[in-house]
Amino acid sequence: MPIGGENVPMSDWTRRELLQRASALAVAGTLPAGVMAALAPKRTISANDKIVFGLIGCGGMGSSNMRTFMNHPEVEIAALCDVDENRIPGDFKTVSDKYGKKPEVYRDYRKMLERKDIDAVIVGSPDHWHALHFIHACQAGKDSYCEKPVSHNIVEALAMTAAAKKHKRVVQVGTWQRSTKEFTDAIAYIRAGKLGKVVLCRAWITDGFKAGVQKPSTPPAGLDYDAWIGPAKMVPYKPNHVHFNWRWFMNYGGGMSTDWGVHMMDIALLGMSKDQDLVMPEECTAVGGNWAITGDDRDAPDVTEAIYRFSDPDFALHWSIGRDHPGKPGHGTEFVGADGRTLRVWRGGWLLLDPDGKELPKEEAPAAGDHWKDFLDCVASRGKPRADFASVAQTTIVCHLANVALQSGRTVKWDSAKNDLGTVGRDTEAYRREYRKPYSLPKI
Repeated sequence: MPIGGENVPMSDWTRRELLQRASALAVAGTLPAGVMAALAPKRTISANDKIVFGLIGCGGMGSSNMRTFMNHPEVEIAALCDVDENRIPGDFKTVSDKYGKKPEVYRDYRKMLERKDIDAVIVGSPDHWHALHFIHACQAGKDSYCEKPVSHNIVEALAMTAAAKKHKRVVQVGTWQRSTKEFTDAIAYIRAGKLGKVVLCRAWITDGFKAGVQKPSTPPAGLDYDAWIGPAKMVPYKPNHVHFNWRWFMNYGGGMSTDWGVHMMDIALLGMSKDQDLVMPEECTAVGGNWAITGDDRDAPDVTEAIYRFSDPDFALHWSIGRDHPGKPGHGTEFVGADGRTLRVWRGGWLLLDPDGKELPKEEAPAAGDHWKDFLDCVASRGKPRADFASVAQTTIVCHLANVALQSGRTVKWDSAKNDLGTVGRDTEAYRREYRKPYSLPKI
């Protein structure tokens, strides 16, 4: 899974030489943009064409998204890629049974990106790998369905946004709440001004996940652990660090602030915005830590209370990773109007409450439609998907700001004009991480 490259002259290179060069560049952090462009697929997709996918990251959400896409007749899955061969067999059988032919299997995603017949990739790898998988897919001319949160830190989110824009890629992010009716109803209600002036938004999640305590051990046969770690810091292998549990370690993810904040805060930001170009906070402050789950290997905070201040419009956003939420679902988003009415939405429903908590009548909006089909339609039309990358990158940055504020211990400021932090917080890993050599974040 390591990737490579330095800028080199390409005059008079044949395609064979380009492919040989791409294969040889296996020890640095980026392929030359010109190489990737030369390897990019040249065909366009008509309404009658199959959209051919490759999957990066078997098991988990990568597999789930692949199986959902396979329900659509215009989709074909041609390739699977994972650095742990133990994760591949289930997906391999599913694809083989569906299409009557075996998908190609890769350990090195660069090889898969060289294929001209692949139109799009599913980026289902852990968060710490998203940036490299995504940027190189953009450079190779592939569209992407990218899992959330889009990045491990703010600098990666900005680089990925630039890559998608530069290479004109269609990207749908796996924030599928943007397509489910309870959330689209709630957003439409707020945007229509039916709750009046909104002065406070709340978003929350309950966190009770434990990683357990384990001793370092030898990685299992079939797992290339060095490649799994990739650009992150190398730490001794423990079974509870990989696959699903990586979410609870800041070396690979951002804890609940990114894993679920990107869902619940996304709804608040969408409601308070006119379109997919989201309102961004001016500052954020946070307190929290590993206060509830003790004696556990996880290091992601299990308690966080973050407050964001916005202007134009003026409102506050409260993000909470808590232990319980009496009278409320274990996750959700609320909009509080100046007159005390509240709109509450969660996975499965939404309601309106008067200042005393009495339920009020509500209004529905037209359904948005299937999230995955929206992506397929946009791949064909070259339109903008419902969870366009640039928009969800904004939400992801807002999520990272809670971790930046928590890690720095200070109020951090976001400069929307410069699309960057102020001076405080730049030394945190939620803002930028030093890539482990020989990896490097491509400069766009």
